[in-house]
Amino acid sequence: MSIKKRAGMALASVLALGTIAACGTQPSTTSSSPANGSKQLQIFSWWTGVASSKALAALNTQFVKEYPQFKVINEAVAGGAGSNAKAVLASRMEAGNPPSTFQVHAGHGQLYSWVQAGDMSSLNALYRQQGWYHDYPQSLLNLLTFHGKIYAVPVDMQRGNVLWYNPTLFHRYHLTPPRTFTQFFQDAQVLKSHGITPLALANHGNWEATLLWSDVLLGTVGPTQYDALLAGHASWTSPGVVQATQTFTRMLKYANTDYTALHWQQADQLVAQGKAGMNVMGDWAQGYFTTDLHLTPGTGFGWAPTPGTQGTFAVVSDVFGLPSHVKNKTATLDYLKVLGSAKGQAIFNPLKGTFSPRLDANPKAYDAYSRSAMQSYKRDKLVLVIGQGAVNPGFTNAVNNAMEILVSNHNVSQFVHSLASAAQANPLP
Repeated sequence: MSIKKRAGMALASVLALGTIAACGTQPSTTSSSPANGSKQLQIFSWWTGVASSKALAALNTQFVKEYPQFKVINEAVAGGAGSNAKAVLASRMEAGNPPSTFQVHAGHGQLYSWVQAGDMSSLNALYRQQGWYHDYPQSLLNLLTFHGKIYAVPVDMQRGNVLWYNPTLFHRYHLTPPRTFTQFFQDAQVLKSHGITPLALANHGNWEATLLWSDVLLGTVGPTQYDALLAGHASWTSPGVVQATQTFTRMLKYANTDYTALHWQQADQLVAQGKAGMNVMGDWAQGYFTTDLHLTPGTGFGWAPTPGTQGTFAVVSDVFGLPSHVKNKTATLDYLKVLGSAKGQAIFNPLKGTFSPRLDANPKAYDAYSRSAMQSYKRDKLVLVIGQGAVNPGFTNAVNNAMEILVSNHNVSQFVHSLASAAQANPLP
């Protein structure tokens, strides 16, 4: 089997993942794929939600303003929280019909699969031309680099290790956002004693519980050991992994019992309504709180790093690259220039509820939550998130499948050994 076929099959397997990106879960219709003509630019993504589609439309408008000779075709694929789009993309790439550019997450997963298959062109010359080596932190560029060559341009930055809480409930019961797991369980017990669900959990997409567990793992073993696990330099049966999984299963005892029926927005809504005290979710939840529920940061919802992860920023970044076999590389490169520019990102990110990963981004363009996240991003250690581009799709798929069993039977030993088997079958990174 060819490398390209293996990459396509691996990425098609994410149908079982439900990997998310901010606000890309609302249903919509898309046009059929036109021929990849010289004057057409096909933008492929899973951004069909309210906030993300508005942001993409604004970015595309700016591109056409700067490059009026091109017509932008929005080829966003709805449904499956991004898994449908990844399956369609895998089919098109295998057929030699790539879009002009497409959305993936930064990291050693989706992006690198296409690089290894020979389906992406390097962008080092573009970075030098645009001065981007100085505009983005090296820690982020490292997540886009393979054997010394950079293959994608980041358009946004999101944080995966955020604990959201209801400020009214926390004030009423004299609680503070938990910095440790011990404090988390103390807060949870107080909330439970007052008839409030301590932890809102969703897992309808079969990825949300994995995100929670990933944050618990990070908070338990610390960023150095966490990175070693993702790089294949540490054992998935180590005491730290076992301890993290035990903590995770204990947390499930304080969660709502209908988690398999809920989408992530519904879990966030429980917190917003005061029916639950806390929720762990990436900061695409902030876009939902502000855009859909019209809540004010700090009063309508509160936030803090997940327990034990202070000083660490869990990266989820949407990036776009240059497919090797597009007919008009100039058009794609021009689009990437706008997408990676200070002006383009200042237009895009406030609408989407994310923030620009550029070092020169203006904090005044963002709300209180995004400003605080920007400070952490620039100051703290960056790590990747399992299930959000961190590792190869095969390993992520296996973890999600094992997680689906763990949340049902709470068998820590079985889960940990499933992780070790997954790492052996899908070598990391």
